[in-house]
Amino acid sequence: MGSGVLDECIRSVCSNTVGERTYSTEIGTQRVDLPVASLNEQLALALLITVDMGVEFMSTAGKELADILRPYDVDIVATVATMGIPLVVEVTRHLGLDQYVILHKTPKIHLADAVSERVRSITTDVEQRLLFDRARIKDVRAKRVAIVDDVISTGASTGAALRLLRGVGANIVAIGTLVTEGSLWRSALGEDATLVRALGSIPVFRPDGSGGLVEDWIG
Repeated sequence: MGSGVLDECIRSVCSNTVGERTYSTEIGTQRVDLPVASLNEQLALALLITVDMGVEFMSTAGKELADILRPYDVDIVATVATMGIPLVVEVTRHLGLDQYVILHKTPKIHLADAVSERVRSITTDVEQRLLFDRARIKDVRAKRVAIVDDVISTGASTGAALRLLRGVGANIVAIGTLVTEGSLWRSALGEDATLVRALGSIPVFRPDGSGGLVEDWIG
């Protein structure tokens, strides 16, 4: 691929050799090509699948996000399963901490009496619940907590995590993410949007009427 075509691909959705659309972007110091998948006829998303990104990528991204969060004097880091787990492990490690907490979306035996909060994300068509093990409340109550997640898009999952953790007494001092997607999250989070720190940003995509896709940084 020539440099001119590559520069254009950085700003738009391109097709690779097998006809799959990808989007090239920077996440911190790392450049990645993300697959683009249609969510419906009006919306497509660049997919950041953290469990497929590899150990080196996640270690570097975790270190860079930890460096951004370090000034907030974080006691413990929280995330939402499942895609946030590789990130929370690396951020916690690079902050020099040992413990982290997970908010789950799938019921498990130890979550039978969990604290819960309703959530509906952009990639699901049904309402879900975030579940937090009551045995871990002591680890976040009155503590300086940073929430980290792979992507902040509509802000729904992040908002639910904020409500749940604050409801059990956590002091949320920062929200870290690999990338923000579009800008709907800003209005959804309101004043809490100022807590967000990201390594990068990506748009959502809309059909252009001729078989292609165009970037939408607002939706």
